[in-house]
Amino acid sequence: MTPASNPTPDGSVPVTPELTDSARNFRLRMAVIDRESEAALDMTCDRYGRTVHAGAAAAARAHRNRAAVEAYTTHLAPHADALLDAARRALDELPPARHLAGWRAVLDALAASAAEIRRALDQPDTPGSPAELARHSALWPHLTAWADHSSIASNLADQHKHHRPKAPLTDEEQQMWTEMAQAAQRRGGLERTESWYAADGQPITLAHLVEDDDSTLVALRGDPDAPGWQVIGHYAHEYEAGKALPVPVPPGVLRADVSRFNRPAPVPEVSLQELIRDVVEGRTAGDASEALLGAVQRGYTPGPMVRLQELLETSGQFASALETVQGRQIAARLSALGRQIEFLTREVEEAAEDLGATVAVLPPHRTPVLRIRPRPAVDTTPPTPPTRTSTPARHR
Repeated sequence: MTPASNPTPDGSVPVTPELTDSARNFRLRMAVIDRESEAALDMTCDRYGRTVHAGAAAAARAHRNRAAVEAYTTHLAPHADALLDAARRALDELPPARHLAGWRAVLDALAASAAEIRRALDQPDTPGSPAELARHSALWPHLTAWADHSSIASNLADQHKHHRPKAPLTDEEQQMWTEMAQAAQRRGGLERTESWYAADGQPITLAHLVEDDDSTLVALRGDPDAPGWQVIGHYAHEYEAGKALPVPVPPGVLRADVSRFNRPAPVPEVSLQELIRDVVEGRTAGDASEALLGAVQRGYTPGPMVRLQELLETSGQFASALETVQGRQIAARLSALGRQIEFLTREVEEAAEDLGATVAVLPPHRTPVLRIRPRPAVDTTPPTPPTRTSTPARHR
């Protein structure tokens, strides 16, 4: 592929704005393609998410795949190899950290995908032919790999632009500011505003240190809720802090195999609103029992209460994966809430079965009320409207 600019004397390709912006532009275009594709595919499904217009769904996916290939050709094809080279050079210069092996694996996978895309683009098919549709469909996972993970390559390639010239605090200053921040934290005067990870794997947190009526923006390194964190700088405002502090690196993921562009097909679900409506429109105890059992149903099509428990469990996994003191505490709370939901789910299931076993119906004196009133006879004089008492207009 054509590099973004001429090589330097040592054979490397200099990092230019065009090079570092290529992946970002591709990700933005893929986000638009994804939204348009989801909207088109939604039109082919019923209210439960089941595909009812297979031909239209296939056409929507073909259009999505073709648009993704065109986006890659426009934005990334001329720059992918040079971007990966720049990212690898930056990666080799970083201090040891837990995430570097994972990043290197991502760069290797992106390189393999780029090679696969290049081979396919070098063998074009007749536009619109079955062979082209099949080729575009086979390229979709490689294109989405770049859309999902090229931010890591872009961030690495950008590392050279973020030199931090400001000298750190002296040992005495650091100890003084750390003690001030610890005292403020104990009295509730340390208000955190932002957090990220630096390239060395250390968390950085911005916080306002409040004393009396004065507030100072400070930067903390380490988990503020665990022993050993320190203040590494104080600043007049966020812009000054942004120029002096280590730049953020892309955050991690909860599950390594998840892609926003390759979500599994949604399972048909019945909403709580529909279950409530089924109870309101029901006439027998069995109708209400069926609705309650639908809320606690397990298996392939779980009910809302089971989904709520799954949400709590997944959120607990997320909180634990933060690897912070507060994250572990919140994970424990969510785990306890999940157990309570499990208990409630069993109670609802038993109540639903008991309700169905009553074999009862609503008594007939609960008669419906017609929403539409009968029309008056043609020769009937309409009733005289009540007299409106006029009130004087109020003026300001």
